[in-house]
Amino acid sequence: MSSGKLPPAAGDLQLNFCKTLTCPNFGSTDEQHYLVQHTNPARPTLVCRECGAFPPLLNNHQVHAELITQRQLHADGLCACTNPDCEHLGNPVLTHRACYHAFGYSGDKQRYRCKGCQSTFVDRWSGVNKKSELQQKLLAYLFTGHTVREICRRLTLNPKTFYDHLNHIAARCRQKLAAYDTRFLGETTQGHLASVHAPLQPHSQNGVQWLATGEAHSGYVLLQDVNYHSYDHPVVNAQHDPYQDHCRFIASAPDVDRSETLATPEGLLGRVDAKYRAVFARSNVEDPYTQPLHFIYPNRGTLIRPQYTTYAHYLNLKPLLAHWQNIVVFSPQEPLLRSACLSVFEADIRDKRVSHVYVEQDAYWQPGAEPEKIDIVLLSWWRDRWAFTRSGEGTKAICDHGQAKGKEAYWLTHASCDALKKYQQHFHQQFALLVNEPRRRLRPGGLLPLLDIYRAWHNLCWQDKQHQTPAQHLGLTDRPLTLADLLL
Repeated sequence: MSSGKLPPAAGDLQLNFCKTLTCPNFGSTDEQHYLVQHTNPARPTLVCRECGAFPPLLNNHQVHAELITQRQLHADGLCACTNPDCEHLGNPVLTHRACYHAFGYSGDKQRYRCKGCQSTFVDRWSGVNKKSELQQKLLAYLFTGHTVREICRRLTLNPKTFYDHLNHIAARCRQKLAAYDTRFLGETTQGHLASVHAPLQPHSQNGVQWLATGEAHSGYVLLQDVNYHSYDHPVVNAQHDPYQDHCRFIASAPDVDRSETLATPEGLLGRVDAKYRAVFARSNVEDPYTQPLHFIYPNRGTLIRPQYTTYAHYLNLKPLLAHWQNIVVFSPQEPLLRSACLSVFEADIRDKRVSHVYVEQDAYWQPGAEPEKIDIVLLSWWRDRWAFTRSGEGTKAICDHGQAKGKEAYWLTHASCDALKKYQQHFHQQFALLVNEPRRRLRPGGLLPLLDIYRAWHNLCWQDKQHQTPAQHLGLTDRPLTLADLLL
């Protein structure tokens, strides 16, 4: 690739531009607005001529490839088109009837033809689940903390049969949730969303990150993804070069000494400022894996660079919200989440339809507390405008990247990522034995079906202190569902 050129677009997808909202070049893909150099690895590759920002570069084709992979995983087992080149990829028949023709039967099961690509497939859910009773027992044992070995012994199963049942249950849960997701998205015209990320296995240090986005107040989870593929990819790269194919895959690096753990600063302001300094220590501010980290590569499967997983995650989210009129996305302080959200929703942010807000608080902050006194502080090279406040013993801070002044008190009261953070925390607590099992620490693929099952159970079955499920809070159902309901 010659000097001065941005990575080529993938169709209409070009994500390499200035990410500074107040800059005239925000969203501009005109190469004349930037300095692009490839000769000095110690200097930023892309620099905005107007504001001096240095957004990292992405391979647009690799983002699109990760987007297609995610859609295939989300639609795995659903009655839906699975052709990666079709516009109807992943659209379930249950909620997108106009995309398909009924096309006879295969035995006692309905067959369909896609109107887009003419491929045919069978609705495996059109029959009765003859294994429902066994699968209810399996889930009951899982949710009460039994190990895989104990479950297999109690139900007289071998491990392969156990995981076959788990994959079947996960597919049924995806099918069940598809109807509720479509109803929620179709009946809603505006709302607050939250995105959070955490290690999939906190004690494994295997580099697998878990990203989830959902309705901020009820905790209803819409999308979740991990930066991991369960298959081994033949081509991986030690260094990220956005001009190379397959650059989204991370190569297995030799073990290095664990980086020194720095003391956590006291006070919320100190922690927010320390996070900025940690981000600028990265060679790529959007990639947490470019700073000196120690992680043990999984024995099976391939790791994906987090920026490709995150950008594809928001690209999957965007069409779901196409008819919403006003959207606010909350997230903890992480430039990767901010940049991905701003980049994917760039046109909507210009139209003031979408905005992004950082939210940070300490353990003493009470939900819904009214701010006492608001202090405005400009932080980091970006001069992000943070609002800090205190209520009783608790402190909280927000940063509206649209820099809309006058709404600080409202966001300090209402902005929250708590429901989504608790979703991930509850998963780790609920399945601690399975997540932290020594042999599973480097084999995370076995947890992927469990994530789909847990999302369905959390949205439709789990009850909070008000004895309401997230789906009930949103008016999607009038009662909690049971495990038997999930498996019908």
